[in-house]
Amino acid sequence: MSDEPHDHAPHDHAHHDHEARWKHDGVRVITGDRLDPNTAQTPGMFRQAAINHARVGAQRIWAGTVAIEPDAKTGVHHHGALESVIYVVRGRARMRWGERLEFVAEAGPGDFIYVPPYVPHQEINASPDEVLECVLVRSDNEAVVVNITDVEPVERPEAVYWIDPIHKRP
Repeated sequence: MSDEPHDHAPHDHAHHDHEARWKHDGVRVITGDRLDPNTAQTPGMFRQAAINHARVGAQRIWAGTVAIEPDAKTGVHHHGALESVIYVVRGRARMRWGERLEFVAEAGPGDFIYVPPYVPHQEINASPDEVLECVLVRSDNEAVVVNITDVEPVERPEAVYWIDPIHKRP
């Protein structure tokens, strides 16, 4: 053991570096009015990114919101190798999936929906008068959306015009 006096400076310096790094690279809050609509879209729904690599440096996760107008049905799509979790905040979700969208399930507020990789599916707002609002989480920070046009869905998608800051009424 050395008889030299203990010098705490290197430790304090490292501690300061951690504080400085975590101040900017630690917990982040993305407020609901700062979501990013510049993400992959599917006809009939409006997705907004909250958490992704571009916004917060996320490495293995993507999160955002999706809204579907009353009675609207999305186009058929899948999300490649990604797993998706949908949490229903408000409204009534009907999910169809399969080669011909022959399977169906419904979910309401407080329910979670799991969508495995490569499963063709269609989100449907089962309510005639309430917007379906969901929180969406995916297993990678790239928002992969593969829109499928050669499947004839059981429930035909309808043209839905989104009216919001980036989608003006036609």
